[in-house]
Amino acid sequence: MNLNGVHLPVTTPFRPSDGQFDSDGFASNLKTWSEVSIAGVLVGGSTGESVLLEPSEFVAAVRVARETLPDDRIVIAGAGRQSTRATIQVCAEAAAAGADAVLVLPPSYFRTQMTAEALRLHFWEVADASPVPVLLYHVPKFVPIDLTPELVGELIRHGNIVGIKDSSGDTQNLGALCAVCGDRATVLVGAGTHLYAGLEIGARGGIIAVGVLAPAESADLYAAFVAGRTSEAGRLQERIGPLHRAIVAGTGVPGIKYALDRLGMVGGLPRPPLLPPNDHTRGTIQDALIHAGLPIDGPAVRN
Repeated sequence: MNLNGVHLPVTTPFRPSDGQFDSDGFASNLKTWSEVSIAGVLVGGSTGESVLLEPSEFVAAVRVARETLPDDRIVIAGAGRQSTRATIQVCAEAAAAGADAVLVLPPSYFRTQMTAEALRLHFWEVADASPVPVLLYHVPKFVPIDLTPELVGELIRHGNIVGIKDSSGDTQNLGALCAVCGDRATVLVGAGTHLYAGLEIGARGGIIAVGVLAPAESADLYAAFVAGRTSEAGRLQERIGPLHRAIVAGTGVPGIKYALDRLGMVGGLPRPPLLPPNDHTRGTIQDALIHAGLPIDGPAVRN
């Protein structure tokens, strides 16, 4: 599976009237994002409020993404759950809804018992059963389980484990993952501040939340780097890096959604217990969008 390029971990909009999944708003956003040369999208990831979605909403979102996006764009579904059995079930449901691949994070509730052997068996069984290729998801910020380079090197021996998204923000760890994966699996950067550096190290692209706000700039950065226009790629990194720090890292999903509203797309409110940004944070978000040169077309508050 060719996963090279920039993928967007898309948000999940909810209707303001009843808080349910807004399929029309989601489709509208997907059409806008697909106008630039992104490689694909991740549905039901951390930015998509995966842990707050009902199972039926997750499946519906995957289906809308597959039906809306052009056939040449990859749909990855966030399928990690706490049990091996549940993860396998979600992989099957995602594939049936049209996902081309699944992103699976390590189970963490019984953290002290998640040994390398337990994790190896978990991912191996999931990969055995999944109808579509599996990407590993290393995100220590939310899931305090290390997918070490040594373990990843073992897991990619499975023919259905095709890569890893590394959201550690640690370039040394990213380099170690690139070394063990080589040509056998794809390493994707998970932090927008490290896309350029990750490509230099050996990553083949990224799944970066800042790309939701600046899809053209993110995709152009990748294209410029691949074409050898490193100065251009560096300038684009200088544009999206501060945007990531101010909004993605600084305000999280609620801030990303508010920023989408200001960009004239469908952001909306996060799902409780997440809270919308306050007045001060909204001002910070607006300043970051202006500093990045992005057009603010939407209202300050979406009713």
